[in-house]
Amino acid sequence: MELNQAEDHLRHVEKDVLIPKIMREKARERCSDHVQDFTKCCKDSGFLMVVKCRKENSALKECLTAHYRNPDFYEECKMEYLKEREEFRKTGIHSKNRLQKLPTNI
Repeated sequence: MELNQAEDHLRHVEKDVLIPKIMREKARERCSDHVQDFTKCCKDSGFLMVVKCRKENSALKECLTAHYRNPDFYEECKMEYLKEREEFRKTGIHSKNRLQKLPTNI
């Protein structure tokens, strides 16, 4: 099956849960500076974080939302998911488990 045809065969859970999960993870990596700024602000502000960290929170939301709304980013994450799914179907091992099972004494 070609990857172009694979979209027709994406299940609801793949489109609405699994691919968006990859998108969130990748977006957080790409917005890591904003994540760090917001995290630091929250740690430094304690209970006042709601008021004191609005600027950092807005910047983080803006960065993440820009990625979520980008159709090219969605396609990139979808292709990554399809590649992982294809590998799983071949090996029966999830990609995260496959990486953990590599021999360390090479």
